Amino acid sequence: MTDGRTIIVTGCSSGIGAHCARALKSEGWRVFATVRKEADLAALDEDGIEALLMDYTKPETIAALVDTVLARTGGRIDALFNNGAYGQPGAVEDLSTDVLRLQFETNLFGWHDLTTRIIPVMRRQGHGRIVNCSSILGIVPYRYRGAYTASKFALEGLTVTMRMELHGSGIHVSLIEPGPIETQFTANALAKVREHIDLVNSPHAEQYRRQLQRLDGSGPVNRHKLGPDAVHMVLKHALTADNPKPHYLVTKPAKQGAILKRILPAALFYKLMQRID
Repeated sequence: MTDGRTIIVTGCSSGIGAHCARALKSEGWRVFATVRKEADLAALDEDGIEALLMDYTKPETIAALVDTVLARTGGRIDALFNNGAYGQPGAVEDLSTDVLRLQFETNLFGWHDLTTRIIPVMRRQGHGRIVNCSSILGIVPYRYRGAYTASKFALEGLTVTMRMELHGSGIHVSLIEPGPIETQFTANALAKVREHIDLVNSPHAEQYRRQLQRLDGSGPVNRHKLGPDAVHMVLKHALTADNPKPHYLVTKPAKQGAILKRILPAALFYKLMQRID
């Protein structure tokens, strides 16, 4: 039983965040779900979820979110699920520093801002759960996903360090590391690559052509892709178990990738990853 415990779930306009917000609500959590656009508020409100605007790249919206939740709950926040993110495709040499910086603002710096505003609340309570939705690409590299991979590698390091530093405080910290999940993630990535990458004049133009087929759905379908309910299953454990795991790998490709990185010599592992298109 959750006894009406409160949780903030970010990135709830669709996909993992939207599914988990609704599932947690059905399990008795008081859910505060964030979205970036006003148009996405109504669908969550209709399902009895308290939807609020928040953009990780805008610190004033992060501060307003925390203030609003604390005012509504009488100063209580039991859990935080950082989930909102996007992926910026493109070869590293084709990424401007500004584009890379924006990837980190959304996928790392904003998460840190929100998390560090909530930790003092959890310390006063003597308990709390912080769950960060990372990716298998926070463990293994993938060509043409350098910006996203770098942001998730950084998130992994920051999160596990924070977990060690919060040991004994009553605050538990976990990472969820999904592989392919059915979401709007690829559609959003398609828009970002077209916005920020010179697809025609790049030395990687031919590789981009194949990559775009994967993103726009005209290429082969990943048969290992799971629904967002697979993430909810491990999120539930991370939020309620007496001893939540530091890492939760989700999907077969994620588990295989983590194992191969651990057991193979580095040169062989990177050669294997080089073949994945």
